[in-house]
Amino acid sequence: MDNGDIEGGEEEFHGKGGRKYLPVVADDRAVLQMSSIDPGSPSTSPLPRNPPLLKNVRVDVDSNMHSDAREGSIPDNVGVNGSQRDSKLELFGFGLVNILGLRSMTGEPIVAPSSPRDGGDGENVAISSGRPKPTDVKLGTMMGVFIPCLQNILGIIYYIRFSWIVGMAGIWESLVLVSFCGLCTFLTSISLSAIATNGAMKGGGPYYLIGRALGPEVGVSIGLCFFLGNAIAGAMYVLGAVETFLKAVPAAGIFRETITKVNGTTTAEPIHSISSHDLQIYGIVVTIILCFIVFGGVKMINRVAPAFLIPVLFSLLCIFIGVFLARKDFPKVGITGLSAETFKDNWASDYQNTNNAGIPDENGKVAWNFNALVGLFFPAVTGIMAGSNRSASLKDTQRSIPIGTLAATLSTTVLYIVSVLFFGALATRQMLLTDRLLTATIAWPFPAVVHIGIILSTLGAALQSLTGAPRLLAAIANDDILPVLNYFKVADGNEPYVATLFTALICIGCVVIGNLDLITPTITMFFLLCYSGVNLSCFLLDLLDAPSWRPRWKFHHWLLSLLGASLCIVIMFLISWLFTVISLALASLIYYYVSIKGKAGDWGDGFKSAYFQLALRSLRSLGANQVHPKNWYPIPLIFCRPWGKLPENVPCHPKLADFANCMKKKGRGMSIFVSILDGDYYERAEDAKAACKALDTYIDYKRCEGVAEIVVAPNMSEGFRGIVQTMGLGNLKPNIVVMRYPEIWRRENLTEIPATFVGIINDCIVANKAVVIVKGLDEWPNEYQRQFGTIDLYWIVRDGGLMLLLSQLLLTKESFESCKIQVFCIAEEDSDAEGLKADVKKFLYDLRMQAEVIVITMRSWDVQSDGGPQDESLEAFNAAHQRIADYMAEMKASAAKEGTQMMADGKPVVVDEQQVEKFLYTTLKLNSTILRYSRMSAVVLVSLPPPPANHPAYFYMEYMDLLVENVPRLLMVRGYRRDVVTLFT
Repeated sequence: MDNGDIEGGEEEFHGKGGRKYLPVVADDRAVLQMSSIDPGSPSTSPLPRNPPLLKNVRVDVDSNMHSDAREGSIPDNVGVNGSQRDSKLELFGFGLVNILGLRSMTGEPIVAPSSPRDGGDGENVAISSGRPKPTDVKLGTMMGVFIPCLQNILGIIYYIRFSWIVGMAGIWESLVLVSFCGLCTFLTSISLSAIATNGAMKGGGPYYLIGRALGPEVGVSIGLCFFLGNAIAGAMYVLGAVETFLKAVPAAGIFRETITKVNGTTTAEPIHSISSHDLQIYGIVVTIILCFIVFGGVKMINRVAPAFLIPVLFSLLCIFIGVFLARKDFPKVGITGLSAETFKDNWASDYQNTNNAGIPDENGKVAWNFNALVGLFFPAVTGIMAGSNRSASLKDTQRSIPIGTLAATLSTTVLYIVSVLFFGALATRQMLLTDRLLTATIAWPFPAVVHIGIILSTLGAALQSLTGAPRLLAAIANDDILPVLNYFKVADGNEPYVATLFTALICIGCVVIGNLDLITPTITMFFLLCYSGVNLSCFLLDLLDAPSWRPRWKFHHWLLSLLGASLCIVIMFLISWLFTVISLALASLIYYYVSIKGKAGDWGDGFKSAYFQLALRSLRSLGANQVHPKNWYPIPLIFCRPWGKLPENVPCHPKLADFANCMKKKGRGMSIFVSILDGDYYERAEDAKAACKALDTYIDYKRCEGVAEIVVAPNMSEGFRGIVQTMGLGNLKPNIVVMRYPEIWRRENLTEIPATFVGIINDCIVANKAVVIVKGLDEWPNEYQRQFGTIDLYWIVRDGGLMLLLSQLLLTKESFESCKIQVFCIAEEDSDAEGLKADVKKFLYDLRMQAEVIVITMRSWDVQSDGGPQDESLEAFNAAHQRIADYMAEMKASAAKEGTQMMADGKPVVVDEQQVEKFLYTTLKLNSTILRYSRMSAVVLVSLPPPPANHPAYFYMEYMDLLVENVPRLLMVRGYRRDVVTLFT
């Protein structure tokens, strides 16, 4: 079989099977012409050069493919088999899976493909190959996560306070303290690893993780608190570095102030305090220098980071060398070297009062205990989020964040535990408590090494804080939740300069304050709040175990996450219950502000999954059995399809939602608003989506708890029949159908209304749904229109108590709360009136319903009897009687002409004229009674009579018209085969 001609070349070559090909030249396009194969013809039989049914596939071939073609090789996707394979794949109707499509699923930026060359028709399919250009260099595990976390964790606490903590708490409680705080950060790191490996992660670090797990409100509130914590922590690190520098080099101070105090030693020693002005000046200068480094971008930070970290690691090495050489050198009195006796003496705790400088003093005002030491030491284990804060700059977040964070957490925890054992065996308790720079005292070969280590460690931590905080703020702004943060938005791959400047201003402001004693606990609270958010996110996701929850990090469990969150909360209250309340209050205020002012965003958070699973579990627990009357709630199906036409852009009658709200007690319950579009589903599917969106907007605007559904059907009757059978699940199916009474049914262009209306009522009866038909919907009051008078119930037939329940629900609304209920019962004989009244009163009393009972006697069908109809009712009766007689005459004439049985609404009917008279007279009598007793009532409720069998729909509409004649606001109610109220508790 010949495959046709391939345009663009002149030289010929032969492939396998003797097939004839022409090569593809690099500068020309190849158009592969495919046609169907005749199964009866041999493979070598030629086809016409241009068959009538051709499918052109344009193939953009890259240089590699062209070179292969010139060498005589045949690409796999060219040839007979390839052409048939491509034609078969067109059955799917979508583009094949490729790199660009996969990147679009993950939200990654896609390099726009080159435009196809001119030529070809609309059936051409462009197939191009290529890869997007590489973006900026990303960071790996070491430089992107491990080193930032290590720099943030190793801070000034270890150098100047850790030995003091060992002296105060003893070795035993110090080990407990380190293990307690380390366990909290370790469990948080496990939770962080699980969430970070559950998919692609954008910038924002913990904010991104918490927001996508707990929702935008929680994510933004905790994220902004964490941003403030990082920004203020940068100021704390800067002040720590400046203070250490000024103590190491007192001559560098511009302002000097010396205060002499008596410490706990035998001789009085002057204690030099550093001037706050020196802290402010040097602190501002250092902050500005660090900001310039941060403005240089990630590359500049990576170049500078080793310069801060290597001296810190070297100082740690010098400290441990000094520990082992201390017994030999004895650098100072009180340092015994590693000694078992010293270890034994320092095993137990010895909490003492101290002065403000931390020196033991019996008259000191600062009392210490284990809880206070937790607050002092915990900042030494924070910083595990430094790597995830830079998630946008990481090459592989799913690999780098777990390995780097856990490695930094475990290595620093081991360092602290080893240091507790060494410091406890190195010096006496008095030395541990009085020498705040014991690490510098024992360092080998001289103390300046530790001074440099302290300064560089704090500056490194400050650098990481000033790097992570702006990126966190930019990530929050990029999510476009809070419009006030739009100034901090940045494009992908750009540096957040505005956010960095804002962070620097906050940092400088805190440096100018100079005293962070009151702010430092709040910083710790913000970090703990973030850690608890990460743990709760992992706990929720792990517990729900949604299909999308497939983290690569397998070592996690919801119990561990719950334990981590509990530890965070416990530590917060151990440190300070006051600052805990303040931080929670601030986060709550941000949460409230975001919920009010923020833009709605659906991130597929865990709460939505929890609601979904809770709904499913509740639905399964309800089962398919009937709900007990005590637990019965009305679930109205609001039929929005109008009888006629509504104005444009109005999806529903404006008062239907007001009436739906009146059927709920304090807004509890669900309404289902449905409408039907006539036509073919394939043609009107998009119209249905747009109508559903408009209807849903209307429901939200009317503040009605409900959902919108649009059904496309050939006509209204078939559409409603499908709705009433399938709408809802289990016991959450709608139990009441609410619709407007078609007062315009007599118009000439609406002759189909009677049959449709009667068909809907019959469908509800067959489906065992209650029916409420509203007459006078235009006059229905909204929530601000207060009504007075009575709510009158004409309780004619047993309806399971639905009419009584609806009247009680109306009383719970502000518009009807001033009304009183009157219950009218119909007695056929005078002798039954008193007994019926007593029974109804007793029944209402047992139902806890307050209402006045009125019994009306209808003794006979005689129009001239006592209590005859009103004049206007009689006029309506005569007019209806005449119209029915005319309609029946037309049916008889049509049947006689065609020689068939009388037909109406497309089916045969048998009409008993005497029965029609009785029906008309019954509605006449009831209408006149309503006009006599309830002309001024706020609303009237009356039992809805079912459509009589074998009667034309036109007759039933005449009965209904006579029933509602001259009644401005009326509800026709029909219950279903079950009780909705109960006498028992």
